[in-house]
Amino acid sequence: MNKYLKILGTWKFWKELLIMTVGMAITAASVYYFLLPSKLVVGSITGLSIVIGNLLNAAGMAVKVSQVIVVINAILLLLAWLLIGKEFGAKTVYTALILGPLVDFWEKVLPIETILEPGQTSLMNDAWFDLICFVLILSLAQTMLFHINASTGGLDILAKIVNKYLHFDIGASVSIAGIIICCTAFAINPLRLVIIGIIGTWINGIALDYFTASINRRKRVCIISKDHEIIRKYITETLKRGCSLYEVTGGYTGDKTMEVQALLTKTEFADLMEYIRSNNINGFTTAGNVSEIYGRWNEKKH
Repeated sequence: MNKYLKILGTWKFWKELLIMTVGMAITAASVYYFLLPSKLVVGSITGLSIVIGNLLNAAGMAVKVSQVIVVINAILLLLAWLLIGKEFGAKTVYTALILGPLVDFWEKVLPIETILEPGQTSLMNDAWFDLICFVLILSLAQTMLFHINASTGGLDILAKIVNKYLHFDIGASVSIAGIIICCTAFAINPLRLVIIGIIGTWINGIALDYFTASINRRKRVCIISKDHEIIRKYITETLKRGCSLYEVTGGYTGDKTMEVQALLTKTEFADLMEYIRSNNINGFTTAGNVSEIYGRWNEKKH
C-alpha cells in the first residue's frame, strides 16, 4: 500500500495522468466530430465498433458505438497487461475506459448538430477532408501517449504487441493491424469508403512515425578538441548529461587528442555551441539527429 501511495505523491504520476486525459479528450473529439458523422471506418477499434454498432442496430438492438468501444477494449486490456507489461497495461486501462465516456462528453457539451449547417452530413462535408482531419489529430494524440508508455487502447494495444515482439516501427504496426480491421467495413460501407479507410490507416502510420521521430529527436554531438576536459565538465555539470571520451589520432598530423560524444536536446546543443563560441574553445564539431534512444538517457543526473 505504501508503494502505491508513494507513486500517487509523485509529480510524474500526475503529469502523466494529465497527459493521458488530454490525449484521450483529443482522441474522443476526433472520433465524435470527424469519424462518426462520416461513417468512415479507419483501421481502429473505434472503426470496428462502428461496424459492429451498425450491424447490431440493423438487427434491432439499440447499441451505442461508445458502449461497443468499452466492451472490445476491455477484452484487449487483458492482452496489454499480460504481453506488454503492468505499467503499459495500467495506463491503457485508464485511457481505454475513458474514451467512450469522453465521446459522450463531447456529444453533451457541443453536439455536432449545432455545428453542422443545413445540408451537411459531416463536419467537413467531404469524406477525404474528414479523413485527413481525423488521422492527423489522432496521430498527435497517439504520439503523446506512446511517449509516456501508454496508448489510446484498442488497435494501439495490438500495434504495441507487434512492435514489441516483431520489432516493426510503431507506425507500420498500426498500419498492419488497422488495414485488417478496415476490411470489416465491407459489411456496412461501399468499396469507395473502405478504400478511403485503408488509405487513412496508411496515412495514420506515416503521421505517427513522423510525430514520434520528431518528439524523440536528439542531437548526437561529437567534438574533437584539446579542451575536451572543459567541454566534458560543461556537459556533465551544467547540462547534467552524460558523455563519452575517446582517444583519436589525426590522420593527417598524427597528433593524438580526445573526442567528446554526447546526446543532447536541441536546446542543450544550442547552449553547448554558445558556450564553445563565447569561450573561444577550438575544436572540430559534428552533429546529427537521432530519433531512437534506449536506456536511461532521459533521467538527468542531479
